[in-house]
Amino acid sequence: MNTLHDWHPGDPSRLFYQMRQRRPLLDRAEGVYLWDRSGKRYLDGCSGAMVSNIGHGNRRVLEAMKQQMDLAAFGYRLHFENEPAERLATLIADLCPPGHEKVFFVSGGSEAVESCTKLARQYALARGEGSRWQVISRNPSYHGSTMGALAVTGYRPLTDPFLPMMRRMPHIPAPRCYLDRDDLNEQERGLRYADMLRDKIIELGPDSVLAFIMEPVGGASTGALVAPDSYYGRIREICDEFGVLLIYDEVMSGAGRTGRYLAAEHWNIKPDIIALAKGLAAGYAPLGAMIADDPIIEQVLDAGGFQHGYTYAGNPLACAAGLAVTRELLEQDLMGRAQKTGAALKQQLEGLMHEYPFIGDVRGKGLLLAFELVADRATMQPLPARLNAHSRLVELAYERGLIIYSRRTREGLEGEHFMVCPPLIITPDEVAELMGLLRASLDALAAELGLPLGAVA
Repeated sequence: MNTLHDWHPGDPSRLFYQMRQRRPLLDRAEGVYLWDRSGKRYLDGCSGAMVSNIGHGNRRVLEAMKQQMDLAAFGYRLHFENEPAERLATLIADLCPPGHEKVFFVSGGSEAVESCTKLARQYALARGEGSRWQVISRNPSYHGSTMGALAVTGYRPLTDPFLPMMRRMPHIPAPRCYLDRDDLNEQERGLRYADMLRDKIIELGPDSVLAFIMEPVGGASTGALVAPDSYYGRIREICDEFGVLLIYDEVMSGAGRTGRYLAAEHWNIKPDIIALAKGLAAGYAPLGAMIADDPIIEQVLDAGGFQHGYTYAGNPLACAAGLAVTRELLEQDLMGRAQKTGAALKQQLEGLMHEYPFIGDVRGKGLLLAFELVADRATMQPLPARLNAHSRLVELAYERGLIIYSRRTREGLEGEHFMVCPPLIITPDEVAELMGLLRASLDALAAELGLPLGAVA
């Protein structure tokens, strides 16, 4: 019989995640701050992984969760319905574009995306269109870590090791217009990138194409990428032309982060299916959702049911958290604050471009923002990959008490962008603190890597 041991701070860790890197023990979190056991305070400049939309330690959310825990923390969906799930589904459907009547709960973003693609396939089968199976996505893109979500992801460090184990789906280029050097204006570029979808559908054969999945505002793989306005409507037209379902991955951009409940609302686009997670329960419990049109759901159910599910789908405790978080979002007008604060923060990030010549681009919408480092702003040539600037700036900021989030910009192999996505509750004074810490971190990075400083015309 094994001897059971308690774990104490300082003991070797039995946990493992992506790397051997260790971090201090978390002690507590409140508002936009977290503290480690030594008492050091960190400003959460990226809301964890763009999750903590309403900030940490919200007492009303915690009380709602406690009230539900006192009643029931778990009830399997095949045995019981539960009120928090029903109320949250109704609220989500009301907040989404008209026509999205049905909600399917999951535990996170990867599950939400997987649910979307599987629903799309079963809908095609129910319609007698079994030849449709290919889901087109964009490169680069990130849609999750399960095998099905990886199949539509365009991010080589995450996908390449598993290519022999999965059926790779087709991709078109993401609309990274800020890298283009041509004679087109922004709206013309948007149409050019959108028409790449039409070309791909024709290349693959329209009868084989099931869906197109995209993030309306980019996440980790493209760093808050926003396409020209012309892109969004044209994509919708192309999908309608060929009977292809349009799936919006709003795992990161949804739940109010861009200043609307869904980023789709900025362009008045109605996707057929939506994936939602992260900010839905804002880190208080694992929760995500798939949202779809009633006719899609009804046809699938009429054909024998949705052959898919998760143990924790519609968990009453997670849904109680999501319901309380959504109420905070609405009652505190956090979407309005995301618009106002996001515009001010973006302007300040753009101001950094005058001080740091190695910042090549600032982009995003609401409080889903990012900036990208380059070796040459005129050509957008990335910094040498060997410098590992994407990880060094994160570490330098962390040392100074600022948490930001980075990824390699160019298909995960080179380039670096940094997500600056604080909780929607952040105040102007806290924004000023964030910017001060970020400047100090950029100064340290420039000194360490020999990058230029000084005013840029």
